[in-house]
Amino acid sequence: MGAGKTTMGRQIAKRLHMDFADSDHAIEAHTGADIPLIFEKEGEEGFRRREIAVIDELTQLNHLVLATGGGAILAEENRQHLKNRGIVIYLHSDIKYLIERTRHDKNRPLLQTPDPAAKLKELLKTRAPLYRATADIIINTGHQSIKTVISTMLDKIKKFQDY
Repeated sequence: MGAGKTTMGRQIAKRLHMDFADSDHAIEAHTGADIPLIFEKEGEEGFRRREIAVIDELTQLNHLVLATGGGAILAEENRQHLKNRGIVIYLHSDIKYLIERTRHDKNRPLLQTPDPAAKLKELLKTRAPLYRATADIIINTGHQSIKTVISTMLDKIKKFQDY
């Protein structure tokens, strides 16, 4: 959440001459509703059901760079589809950078709390071990420029594919 998955995913797709998809955007396109409205009407559970279906669909496509929502990793089905159908990259970022990047974003329903920093820490405590266990490649986005992270990502993808 706020690590740069969509921004960097688009750039990686462009550099690799692949298509790009964001699972959250695909959910919004399928439903005709934005993520906060889906959360409001169906709760997180309803949203996660939709997310599983969309990730299953998208991971079956070829030549696609896929950015998932931060909570996609929670569902075993998603972890298996991602791991078995592609190269999984975990964009890790320290909590201070995540807070900075998400502090004004109203399109993140889980962070609409009186203490978004505490919520982010709680989410990472649960999610980080799942990200690490699922990832083929881990990259720290930190305070590095997007250009530097993209270059590192491309190098690691190439090494992974050569292996």
